[in-house]
Amino acid sequence: MKYLTLFLLLCSLFSCEDPMKKHMATKDLSHDWENRKVNTTTPDSLLTKGSTYLPIYSEIYQQNKSFTFNLTTTVSIRNISLQDTVYIYTADYYDTYGNKIRQYLDHPVYVQPMETIEIVVNEEDKGGGTGANFVFDWATKKGKLEPFFEAVMISTAGQQGLSFTTRGIRKK
Repeated sequence: MKYLTLFLLLCSLFSCEDPMKKHMATKDLSHDWENRKVNTTTPDSLLTKGSTYLPIYSEIYQQNKSFTFNLTTTVSIRNISLQDTVYIYTADYYDTYGNKIRQYLDHPVYVQPMETIEIVVNEEDKGGGTGANFVFDWATKKGKLEPFFEAVMISTAGQQGLSFTTRGIRKK
């Protein structure tokens, strides 16, 4: 009995999760747009502004044009600078036909140095179709690194799984 108690005590000690790790793993700041609101105004003369197009796929064709496979999309908005903040003004989602179906921001937000924020388009959300895309308007301090936009599309069904990525292209 003494060994069983000791065994159970050791098992419980080694199987406990660090509560802080669990909290950090589930903490999602990406959709907390209000807390990311830009509160300061930097004069336009000190900023470089740009726009980036990011293709995504909420579904792809499988076997023929009549049958599609739904995908979950993770859109990553990455600040690749070690020192400077990036500002995102718009994050607009368009369908295959160029219709804006969702606007994610109603005010500018910041992305801290080396930080990534994300937008997830759920697998059930087929509104974007096979030619969906995002357009982001952003700003950085003049002469600083531009943000990097990437999407990962993934889906699994039974034993079949597929995933692929796309990258944003700066619009001129």
